[in-house]
Amino acid sequence: MKPTILLFNITDKTKYANILKAAMPLKVRIKKVDREDYLQPIGYLAGKKEIASVPEKYEGSEFDEEMLLISDFTDAMLNQLLNALRKSAVKINFKAVLTQTNEKWNPIQLYEELGKEHEQLNK
Repeated sequence: MKPTILLFNITDKTKYANILKAAMPLKVRIKKVDREDYLQPIGYLAGKKEIASVPEKYEGSEFDEEMLLISDFTDAMLNQLLNALRKSAVKINFKAVLTQTNEKWNPIQLYEELGKEHEQLNK
């Protein structure tokens, strides 16, 4: 599977451009996920062929926070991306890596889990 970055609720054009700039040397796929796709499994959104889509469309509200999901990166690629984002002053509080545990979750479930972790870290 091709290394992929999924972006959720990235509306700031400058931030989006800086993410693209940080990821460009890695030659990875970048996909902005539409709000209506927030019920799809994140593994499906990342391109895992063995994970099926769901027919429902999300009609709820947009996330309060921006979220970024990284899939199929080597450790070196991940470190390079995170360093480039840091140098570009791109701050996204909700970041995750696709795992066997979360690949069948939808973005809403991932967002809620990251929200809990973020809250715990900031206590």
